[in-house]
Amino acid sequence: MQLTIAQRLDRLKVRTAELSHWRERAVLPVRNWTFEREDITIGQAWPHRKGVVHFASQANVPTDWPLEETRLQLDLGGESLITLTYDGGRSERFGLDPFHQEFPLKDRNLSITTDSVARLPFGEPNRQPRLSRAQLALLDIPVHRLNLLMRQIAEAVEALDEHDVVPHLLDAAETALRSLDWPSATHPYVSRTAKAEWQQKIWELPELVGSPADLTEDERASVVVAYDILRARLKTLQERYPQNGELLLTGHAHIDLAWLWPYDETRRKMRRTFHTALSLMDRSPEFRFNQSTAHYYAQMEADDPQLFKRIKEKVADGSWEVIGGMWVEPDTNMPTGESLVRQILYGQRYFEKTFGARHTVCWLPDCFGFSGALPQLLRQGGIDSFFTIKVNWSETNKFPYDLFWWEGLDGSQVLAHTFDNPMQGYNGFVQPDCFMPTWKNFRAKTLHDTSLLAVGYGDGGGGVTPEMVEREVQLRDFPAIPKARWGKVADFFMSAHRTAREKRLPTWSGEIYLELHRATLTSQSGVKRLHRRAEQALITAETLASIAHMIGGAKPPSLEADWRVTLKNEFHDILPGSSIREVYQDAERELSDVIDHGKVVQRDAVDAIVSALPKGGIVDALVVINPSLDARPLRAVFADGMVLSTEDIISPLSIHVLDRAALKPAGGFYADARRLENEHLAVTIGADGAVRSLVHKATGRQALAAPANQLWIYPVDKPRNWDAWDIDADYSEKGIRLDKPESIELVENNAHRAAIKVVHRHRDSSIVQHYVLTANARRLDIETEIDWHDRRTMLRSLSPVATRAHTATFECAYGVVSRPTHTNTSWDAAMFEAVAHRFIDLSEPDFGVALLNDAKYGHSARGNVLGISLVRGSIYPDPLADEGEQRFTYALYPHGFEWHSGRVREEADDLNQPLVFATAANLAETTVAAIAVTGTPVALSAVKPAEDGDGLVLRVYEPAGRRGKLSIAPLSGWTISEAVNLMEEPTRRDAGPDILPFEVRSWKIKRM
Repeated sequence: MQLTIAQRLDRLKVRTAELSHWRERAVLPVRNWTFEREDITIGQAWPHRKGVVHFASQANVPTDWPLEETRLQLDLGGESLITLTYDGGRSERFGLDPFHQEFPLKDRNLSITTDSVARLPFGEPNRQPRLSRAQLALLDIPVHRLNLLMRQIAEAVEALDEHDVVPHLLDAAETALRSLDWPSATHPYVSRTAKAEWQQKIWELPELVGSPADLTEDERASVVVAYDILRARLKTLQERYPQNGELLLTGHAHIDLAWLWPYDETRRKMRRTFHTALSLMDRSPEFRFNQSTAHYYAQMEADDPQLFKRIKEKVADGSWEVIGGMWVEPDTNMPTGESLVRQILYGQRYFEKTFGARHTVCWLPDCFGFSGALPQLLRQGGIDSFFTIKVNWSETNKFPYDLFWWEGLDGSQVLAHTFDNPMQGYNGFVQPDCFMPTWKNFRAKTLHDTSLLAVGYGDGGGGVTPEMVEREVQLRDFPAIPKARWGKVADFFMSAHRTAREKRLPTWSGEIYLELHRATLTSQSGVKRLHRRAEQALITAETLASIAHMIGGAKPPSLEADWRVTLKNEFHDILPGSSIREVYQDAERELSDVIDHGKVVQRDAVDAIVSALPKGGIVDALVVINPSLDARPLRAVFADGMVLSTEDIISPLSIHVLDRAALKPAGGFYADARRLENEHLAVTIGADGAVRSLVHKATGRQALAAPANQLWIYPVDKPRNWDAWDIDADYSEKGIRLDKPESIELVENNAHRAAIKVVHRHRDSSIVQHYVLTANARRLDIETEIDWHDRRTMLRSLSPVATRAHTATFECAYGVVSRPTHTNTSWDAAMFEAVAHRFIDLSEPDFGVALLNDAKYGHSARGNVLGISLVRGSIYPDPLADEGEQRFTYALYPHGFEWHSGRVREEADDLNQPLVFATAANLAETTVAAIAVTGTPVALSAVKPAEDGDGLVLRVYEPAGRRGKLSIAPLSGWTISEAVNLMEEPTRRDAGPDILPFEVRSWKIKRM
């Protein structure tokens, strides 16, 4: 009776498994090990597992063992960087992990030393590490090759399913196996196969032979013949069934800068992974490996100069592809536009300086959604291509394209590619059952003949294995499966661009929203606030120092070192809140240092400005500096808590010297235990602690449809997976409103400011809020202090507003995104939590209400309810995430007209970066405008020192989708030199308006 295809496949797997037991002709234990200079034996547990430990031993390959067939096999109980040192001092290093445990040798006599940690690749502790295996193995290379080839045929048969070639593949494999002259002597056979799964299930095995015989020369010769005949048969089949499709393979090892391990471990992971990649290049000239992230190379340059030198050599000969163009692989949802600029600016400059070239491909395989600002910034940074894979993670709607033009907010386009590999995504494998589905899932195959496939163990590093390199060579002969060759990512995109010039590719316009990992907008909110403050501290420090320089001060200092620290902490598992506690301890320290240094630079700049101002008769002078392009009402909070809130207006990018004694509070101010009122707003606080009424006096409109700032606790914020990453769509099915405050009282009331304090408690946590209104304010600030001690519980604020619109406006980097307030489609419904920077707004043509913030990112807009997520309490991977005290402010801002005419962005800017001021004596009353920008309203991104040469760089952006003329007038003695791109190089643009919708423009400003 003839066997079925399934039965024949099962038999092939069994016979292939049999071959594996003869892969090693002989083994020789490597003994005499030390652990931290103390003796340790094979099989013994580590004496301790604290920090980095060191093993050492020596080995001698028997003289009758061919060196090219000998391997060192190690399992030390964790991850290691192993160093093999030979006679004469030559050495070679490899990474050791569960996927890399067999190493070739270059000489017979060697010493072995290690840097080891009792950790597995994903940071998981090996709680009982032991020196499990240490031996030299003499491989039977023909058996090894045949075994691998048979495994690949079995994988191909499974992947090809009912393809016509399947019976032929099985017949070829079966013929080869039948041709073998295979040993059968009882005791050697049983001993060789004793470790097989089925043998290990036997009640009691017979006594085993210690060194069972390997193949005889005749038996081995039959293996060689079978292998050669099988390879020839595969080539013949390939002529009849040509390979279908093409994949460009790029060796890859996604090393998260920090995630389930601290950054110090990442530095060790880099060295382990990079040495492994270099060893493969030394032995396989066709192998190609890519690695992004300028920060890694800068770190390696400092940590291991010799390794870095070898990497540079491989970059020069084309084996190692440096890619990405950014300082790190950052989150792109939360960083401000200027941070994204600096990712590209400092990344590209480092790559050019170090490796001699900039990059054209943005490599972001693992980020949680992508800002619509990116295409424009990439193009301005010389990058025309974009790669990710994360779009395939969306749970509700399948992203429709995999080779497409990605169009940004301003209309700029980059060519984007993603592949859908169901076998570990960007951590792919070199095997037929990985190639087949990846090619099958490539929807653009009718337009372009090749897809990318990144292969190699990753997330925790490790990368490609020697077997993967060997597999690629064998698979060249296979029929029917996709053709796959090592290549460069940049070459793939170069070819794809040629296709795009000849064929019409689809276009995706705007942000790429990931329908997953929405909680990353809220988790670890303390670090998110520090990051927001660090960004603002650096931008303001550069602005103030530039203003000081323009009125006679020294050239501003470069803050690149501080920016690099900030950019590092924008990595896509740090800023999103998805790392372990140790990562956030480092991030809090580093970002706090950036903030502190930024403030020092600000103080020095203010001192320089004050010293350069003309002297005069104002004894008690207030020097006010506006670091934005928005006119601002004068508000100042002094160190002693004193507040000024006047009707004076401070013009953009200017210095005002005012007589402090002459400043008067804005009129019409009133407060009592439940009411706050000035000329712009009338606020009533209800007994539930929420805002019962918010009247916008200029229009007479009641801004609220129901009490605003309702605080809701969601005690079942317990996602089915990815605790710190996700919010399940039905989290709100159980909500507890905090509507019985412990106390409500008026705690501040003077001519300039008043505050009503509301205290709420929930179980072990407390929420203290101050409703704050200043005399000239057009917004109601809600200053919040949380002491959080509850796990897997989320706190949100909901505000039903008296406006109606089909879309709400969410601020993003360099612009805004319109998001649906309804759930008409599955795409609309999936956007139940989305990113906003400093505001969201719901407007009718003549009136709107905005929700502003100084530290939060997770928002919602459903119907007329504006929501903001304040804090969560996830337990994985940090059981104490967001534990303890937090302080932040959000605000309700009713306004006339739509959001852009109602100055929503300007008000949010003021909340995040108040006016800068200092007190001085004996100054003249004066106003100095450093840079006057008139015409179409634009927002300031930066005023900074030029990276090269003298002068400054002014960068602005159009935030609302308008176009028109723009006029820039620097202070007397200064001139606009030339328009530049974000790399600060001269650029030309088509004739037309001076600023286009959502355009980012930069100019050099030089002294005349």
